Amino acid sequence: MLTRHRRAALLAALPATALLLAACSAPTTDTSSDNASTPLTVVTSFYPLQFVAQQVGGNLADISNLTPPAADPHHLELSLAQTRQVGDADVVVTLTGFATAVDEAIEARQPQRVVDAADIVTLLPASVTGDQGHDHDHDHDSESDSHSHNHDSDDHSHDDADDHSHDSASDSYSHSDESDDHDHDSDDSHSLDHAEMGGYDPHFWLDPTLLAQLAQPIADAMADADPANADTFQANAASLVDQLTQLDREFADGLAPFAGAKLVTNHTAFGYLAQRYGLEQVGITGLDHDIEASPARLREIGDIVRANNVTTIFSETLVSPRLVDTLASDLGVGTAVLDTLEGLTQQGIDNGDDYFSLMRANLAALTAGLNTQ
Repeated sequence: MLTRHRRAALLAALPATALLLAACSAPTTDTSSDNASTPLTVVTSFYPLQFVAQQVGGNLADISNLTPPAADPHHLELSLAQTRQVGDADVVVTLTGFATAVDEAIEARQPQRVVDAADIVTLLPASVTGDQGHDHDHDHDSESDSHSHNHDSDDHSHDDADDHSHDSASDSYSHSDESDDHDHDSDDSHSLDHAEMGGYDPHFWLDPTLLAQLAQPIADAMADADPANADTFQANAASLVDQLTQLDREFADGLAPFAGAKLVTNHTAFGYLAQRYGLEQVGITGLDHDIEASPARLREIGDIVRANNVTTIFSETLVSPRLVDTLASDLGVGTAVLDTLEGLTQQGIDNGDDYFSLMRANLAALTAGLNTQ
């Protein structure tokens, strides 16, 4: 049995002993090492941006998407927690003007690193009559509102008279604007009104070469937030660009036989794809799929379908196919579905779909449904 004096001496020695053992057994704290092993927090506003961030960040980044499955990012509303998430993120990837709620969250919370696709990719102007329900109070002749169509990865310059000539019906729904001068100084080539998309088509990701332009800026932002893994981010970005380049080749080869074919869609979400691969998009409605087509427009579509031997009218995911189904039935043609990739459906998530699989499904639908005349 311990005496009272020996017991007191032992208790007094315990704290010092515990501290000594802790010092011997615990690793040296290295703040930089802990930070390097903690995944980056990256917030994206909708699916295609999430996809690029995932490909670049890999397992070194925790990527979240503010737009839930099957939701329309145009009508996105954020909770207070999501707004705080935007402010706390290491990197935010967005397209200014596409989702107002995200724009407002960025303005309010001022995240440290924002990659804005609107500052990287040249957006196509939508024609005034094609984009029904939108306000087009932009002066496209002014240099301060210019958008050059020349890209480093791909020369999209066209002669409007040669490459964008349309008949009177389909021209009003095309994404080219013959009154626009697209050859402006590059210093101001992305100066769209960031309060709204205005007269510009946001669906650039349907051209793989344009989506590829986001890889490097996102890698740079991640490298800035996590310098220890900069080489990995850069390598991942290069790999993604290679894969998107391959996808572009597949589309170019697959759609080459259909050059000039009419691509009749529910709404004009496929302007970038059509321009890239030589198709002529004809939309029942414009960019805003909430606008109802007039009887005159439906008759006009019928005339285009009959005159050009169109065999398929395409509806889109996230949009009701009822109008397309009814119109196609009246005209005696088939229907098919194209994915705008604005967001994944829950079924798509369950199936393991991603940008590549959905784009290849689009290619299959196009090659099966387009008519070479």
